[in-house]
Amino acid sequence: MSARILIADDEAKIRKVMSLLLRSEGYETLAVENGAAAVREATRFQPDVALLDQQMPDMTGMEALKQIKSGLPGAVAIIVTAHGSVSLAVNAIKEGAYDFIEKPFDNDQLLLTVRRALDYKSLSGELHQLKKRFDETLSFGQIIGSSAQLQQVMAQVRKVAATSVTVLILGESGTGKELVARSVHNLSPRSDRPLVTLNCGAIPLTLIESELFGHEKGAFTDAKEAHQGVFEQADGGTLFLDEIGELPLEAQVKLLRALETRSITRIGGKKPIAVDIRIIAATNRNLEEKVRQGAFRLDLLYRLNVFTIHVPPLRERRDDIPLLADYFLAKYNKALGVNVTGVTRQAIGKLMQYGWPGNIRDLENALQSAMILSQNGVIDVAQLPMRVRGYPASIETELLGDDEASVIRKAHATAEKTLIEETLKRCGYSRTATAEALRISRKTLFNKMKKYGL
Repeated sequence: MSARILIADDEAKIRKVMSLLLRSEGYETLAVENGAAAVREATRFQPDVALLDQQMPDMTGMEALKQIKSGLPGAVAIIVTAHGSVSLAVNAIKEGAYDFIEKPFDNDQLLLTVRRALDYKSLSGELHQLKKRFDETLSFGQIIGSSAQLQQVMAQVRKVAATSVTVLILGESGTGKELVARSVHNLSPRSDRPLVTLNCGAIPLTLIESELFGHEKGAFTDAKEAHQGVFEQADGGTLFLDEIGELPLEAQVKLLRALETRSITRIGGKKPIAVDIRIIAATNRNLEEKVRQGAFRLDLLYRLNVFTIHVPPLRERRDDIPLLADYFLAKYNKALGVNVTGVTRQAIGKLMQYGWPGNIRDLENALQSAMILSQNGVIDVAQLPMRVRGYPASIETELLGDDEASVIRKAHATAEKTLIEETLKRCGYSRTATAEALRISRKTLFNKMKKYGL
């Protein structure tokens, strides 16, 4: 679609010359005779650039500019001025005009100014989108990625954040469940109140009740001072119970009671304390299976499982790996004292083919190791951990045995075939686009398609 240029000038000859000149460059033009018409037509015509004569009988170009920008904030305008009114044009730039040209104008100069204005508009649009994405990234903590799977998670976060319902976050270890919990809190009406985190799997059984509900001074031998539990610490805010599947059954009973009554009683205390908190829980366990095993209470599962967010493993959002790699390089260059500027296409291809059993945490550790080995320049395949770039068949068999090595090679081949099939489909079966998406050459892609019968 060609760029649209709106021309406003009270001289018919000037309007005609500008229109012919700009149309010869492939632009679509609309010429009007005064400022009022420019303001009126701008809303309908939606110009990419407006050329506004400063001296028009009904209103000046500057006045027209102000009215146009009130309806089209992103409008880009060039003020056309006669000799002697340059100071007015400079003032117009301060008021929001992109540039000005003087009459009589040089044709090449006019075309150059219009092209620059169009480039400016395009860059402004890109910067706006980048800022929007950056702001969203800040809102979502350090959740990095643009894959469809991750976008679905973010859409769920946005919807549930505005409510006060309990959220259960499910996902494998290392997928970023805590970051999702922080995003729910940060986007909620409770964002100015505390987010308190308790890892239920890291607290000894003897201390879990005290950590949850607190204790009074002298409640037990080591209770030399009164202590607030996480329920009280999170009052008015959000309590994130990580690894909820590891909570002992005895503590589950008391947690359920607190969730039902929205009040707690400290160990050694007698007076119930009301708390206003939102609960977010997370686990990498199958809670339904734990219920069947008698290790998790069904009524507590019902209480926690009001709104569920499934965080996908990294192998299901491989498109995010290049973005994550860039993020970790920027994050660790200073910390590691290195200057790694990027990752080669071949290395990215290896990163995208690997299964990442430890998910994002696993990728983060692998890249730190590669950065230390690379020191400067870019990370290539040779700097990646052996498990990522692939063991030679002889070493793999020696480490794992014939049967286990064979199983792993078959699993890797199946995963690679699936990845290629999915990428081909997403790229409309274009081999060039697929090879670029996978960060491999067309020849390598062709060989792999032949290998897998695709």
